[in-house]
Amino acid sequence: MPDENIENINKANTKANTKANAEIPFAKKYNIGGQAVIEGVMMRSRRFWAIAVRKPDQTIAINVFKQISLMNKNKILGFPFIRGITALVENLSLGFRALSYSVNEATGEEVKISNKQMGISVAIAIVFVVGVFFVLPTVIGRSFSNLIPNSIVYNLLEGLIRIVFLIGYIALVSFLKDIKRLFQYHGAEHKTIQAYEYGIELTPDNVKNYSRLHVRCGTSFLLIVMIVALIVFALLGRPPLYLRIISRILLIPVIAGISYELIKLAGKFSKYKIINVLFYPGLLLQKITTREPDAQQIEVAINSLKKVIEAEEAKAEDDIDKRILEKEEDISINA
Repeated sequence: MPDENIENINKANTKANTKANAEIPFAKKYNIGGQAVIEGVMMRSRRFWAIAVRKPDQTIAINVFKQISLMNKNKILGFPFIRGITALVENLSLGFRALSYSVNEATGEEVKISNKQMGISVAIAIVFVVGVFFVLPTVIGRSFSNLIPNSIVYNLLEGLIRIVFLIGYIALVSFLKDIKRLFQYHGAEHKTIQAYEYGIELTPDNVKNYSRLHVRCGTSFLLIVMIVALIVFALLGRPPLYLRIISRILLIPVIAGISYELIKLAGKFSKYKIINVLFYPGLLLQKITTREPDAQQIEVAINSLKKVIEAEEAKAEDDIDKRILEKEEDISINA
């Protein structure tokens, strides 16, 4: 697609909607999030997640799993700001499970990952993110600490280093061949969700016309985390290095909680221009993390979304299901 800007993202989707005005064949619409995986797409609703993967023989493997968030089982974990931490941990865990499943189906080889191995993988990922994007910029900032007397300016510069690290890392990995394929499926996921939210029939021809940028994307969430961290850390003054590092680590859950609420707000009020203006940097970053998908990749994303919707339309099985179905839907982040 040609470059999108603040005004023409919704215009492009609306134009696509007029070209394919058949109503979507589901009883109601749900808030859906998703994630690109190896040769496939995972879609998630309130009670289920489904995954579709293109196999080596070009058929599509589709499966659906039930998974209810801890936020729906424990009221405290669903409180504002706390729910952001809960969602982050759950998304990391689910992401690794989905990736593991996709590797098995996409390669035709069975790779079993135990809960222990899964836990180690999640721990390594967390250590990498904390070390590279929070601790390292703080250590680098020490090199120019004496040159900048104003603590707020110093902390802001440290925050800018953190943002540059994030954008640089994403840009660097985007050149890898396998990552390019992953980013195409990411684009297919976004386009499919956009088309679904506009209420059209989900076919590759219809879906391809929609934007590959989405305000609720996890990429936008990462950028929001960095911006919130910049603001929060700027207010902490300039304590000794070891205290700065400790404060950066301890405040990550707080920053994640604030960022979660902000992106939920963006998803809820995305139709307003001011929201798109405020969150436009995140949409720009998605130009790197999404690529234009082909028809086969869109077909995979459609199969995944349809599967999770079919599961979501099932009746309640227990009291937790009933409570979820009765309350107003929440906004998924990882679109």
